Amino acid sequence: MKVGFIGLGNVGGKLAGSLLRNGKDVTVRDLDEGLVAKFVEQGAKSANSPREMMVACDLVITCLPSPAACAAVVEGEDGILEAMGPGKIWAEMSTTDEEEVKRLAALVEAKGGEAIECPVSGGCHRADTGNISIFAGCKRETFDKMLPFLTVLGRRVLHTGPIGTASMLKVMTNYLATANLITMGEAFVTMKAAGMDMATTYEAMAISSGTSFVVETEGQVTLNGSRDISFTMDLVKKDIGLFQALAEKHNVPLEISPLMVKIFEDGIARYGERELSPNIIRRLEDATGLEIKADGFPPEMVDDEPEEPGYEVVPRGRV
Repeated sequence: MKVGFIGLGNVGGKLAGSLLRNGKDVTVRDLDEGLVAKFVEQGAKSANSPREMMVACDLVITCLPSPAACAAVVEGEDGILEAMGPGKIWAEMSTTDEEEVKRLAALVEAKGGEAIECPVSGGCHRADTGNISIFAGCKRETFDKMLPFLTVLGRRVLHTGPIGTASMLKVMTNYLATANLITMGEAFVTMKAAGMDMATTYEAMAISSGTSFVVETEGQVTLNGSRDISFTMDLVKKDIGLFQALAEKHNVPLEISPLMVKIFEDGIARYGERELSPNIIRRLEDATGLEIKADGFPPEMVDDEPEEPGYEVVPRGRV
């Protein structure tokens, strides 16, 4: 199967790299021609438009920064819909809106193609090694076709149900991660103000009930001072905004979620939408005059686990 990949950013570039590293026939496209050139140097082909890519490939994967960007690639001029038909698959790996991905999937299916949404979770460092987790929303038959590729892109693959379910679960997990990021920052600054050593504070978090994936990853680059987790405030605001919209759609009166949205809106107003997301802690650093740093922590996360074959995760109680 020939694979096209559109979107070679922080996450997409690493996912496309996993396909290329594992010997897949890959064609790439990105608005940044420099990124495309790097992949071509490694053996990938390139396409001049999404339509051209869909003509040449059996499967086209999109990994883009917003629902609007994805819609433009799918249904815009020279979009993949113009070449969609039987035997063709569109796979959406972006974090996007449930209703939007369902709308685009319906357009793909109306042309005789198949659609799958498969957002990833686990950090850019795990996307780089093929050890990231993947949520897959689609028909079971489509999932079975895609599983050999999904297990190259990631380690743990969960079939979440029909189109739309993976997007809902992905924004839910990003909401939880953002809550952890905000509370971790509050904990660091409070402990610093109380006179605690930051490295000791980190170890107390990491070995206790207070730990989390965010503590073990973003906590380290926060203390290093780089704050480089390859994710920006605008993307956080988009994701938690999607979760808030989902709650409002289903009449769930959330209390913490709206406050989180306001915190990131304030962070963007202060530091810019492309500021690294762990720098949300700067709001408290600025307010207190304290600097949250410690020696011995890495500037970026690297996955030190070996790349392993992926597998399907089956929910409890199912055969």
